[in-house]
Amino acid sequence: MTKIGLYSEDRSLHPLLSSALGKDFEVLLLPDGDGTDALAPTTLCDAMILDLYSSQDTLRTRLDFARRLIASSIPAILMADDSLRSTAFELVRSGAFGYCRRPPSIRDLKTMLVRACETSSLKQQLHSVQLRIEEPGNCDRIIGSSPSMQRVYQLVRSVTNLNAAVLVTGDSGTGKELIARAIHNLGNRANKPFVAVSCGAIPETLIEAELFGHEKGAFTGTVGSREGYFEQAGDGTLFLDEIGDLSVFTQVKLLRVLQQMEFSRLGSSKLIPLRARLIFATHQDLGRLVSEGKFRQDLFYRINVMRIDSPQLQDRSEDIPLIAGHFLRHYANLFQKPMDSIEPAAMEMLQNYPWPGNVRELENVMQRAIILAPGRVVRADDLNLKMHEAQEDSAGFDQIVDIADYQSSGSFERQLRDYKIRLAVAAVRENNGNKTLAARSLSISRAYLHRLLRLAENESGSGSGSDPLYADQKLGETVTA
Repeated sequence: MTKIGLYSEDRSLHPLLSSALGKDFEVLLLPDGDGTDALAPTTLCDAMILDLYSSQDTLRTRLDFARRLIASSIPAILMADDSLRSTAFELVRSGAFGYCRRPPSIRDLKTMLVRACETSSLKQQLHSVQLRIEEPGNCDRIIGSSPSMQRVYQLVRSVTNLNAAVLVTGDSGTGKELIARAIHNLGNRANKPFVAVSCGAIPETLIEAELFGHEKGAFTGTVGSREGYFEQAGDGTLFLDEIGDLSVFTQVKLLRVLQQMEFSRLGSSKLIPLRARLIFATHQDLGRLVSEGKFRQDLFYRINVMRIDSPQLQDRSEDIPLIAGHFLRHYANLFQKPMDSIEPAAMEMLQNYPWPGNVRELENVMQRAIILAPGRVVRADDLNLKMHEAQEDSAGFDQIVDIADYQSSGSFERQLRDYKIRLAVAAVRENNGNKTLAARSLSISRAYLHRLLRLAENESGSGSGSDPLYADQKLGETVTA
């Protein structure tokens, strides 16, 4: 039931409005006062009616009270006779929701009250969403207050209510799906479906049927018709993760859907309008895939309208205490094991670790630490971090430096492999033995850099044969040129 507050000197107006407005409205006669305390009951109401009628010696006081009421967050409807009509219009221009004649037309007043309540509800929802967005370090379930994360929050806020394609990039485990869910949950589609699809997890022979759906008998083995992910998303959001894993054939299909804003199920010619908002994500360098001919350039331009880069955890180490604390509380509650805190020595280890697996690895480490901890505090011994891996960045480097200076010979593949080895060793040398920075400077994964360095270490041994490593991952155009 909608609660309407009534301020009026005319006590007979209350029973008349209560009867005329009907059972959907509850009219509360509020104490007619001239102080600020008279506004207190407005918090109980969805809208207010202020009767401007008063004796001449209290009209000025009534107008002052009207201005204070207008300044509050509750929509105010003014009621006045013809002699005060110009005054009522002036108050409407100052922010009052509306004006009705006295005595009022019940139909017009009821319509005005419904609109006032709807407007008030929308403003409250908007205010709630703005508080959630603007709170530092809080963007749906994303945790962090570092400058790089503040940039992510800013971009998320700018696209929440836009029907524009968004491309979320970043290494595995950095929270790309969380960013996509934040865009969905903080926007005007929050009460609609959010459908997440990992393109790399669907076999190539089934990807088209999974995305667009199929009719009965569309291909061998189909029992009945089925909605695809595009239909399941409806008016909500479709999140296509690992978009770089799509085959060129599927890319063509997806491009046509984005161009025409419609699609059809397999085995059907009926066109279905695309209503869902699309968000894409990848851990790969799509620009490099375009240059290699593995990703269509026109599709890249279609999905890369707004790009949000999810930073690596090691690039925002100041967020690690917040994230680790969140996982401590979450899994302590999940495992029904009381935990109080993380000791300083353990926190220092967490902040100094390079986190190749990003937030997903930190989550795994915290789960294990909570299980192993004998008490209510996570200690350094409970983390079981392989800290020596970070120290190994420089260990053994002296033994492989010489490989950068030798001249290779043999097949084209062997020479190309040796060239990559020399680049890897030179990058490690330039970064003072830090393999994480070296891998980043070459735009390759840290694991691939380790493979190159292990090959370099083995060169002083057998030094035999060519290796198919050259086909696994390219270092970029400057390397393969």
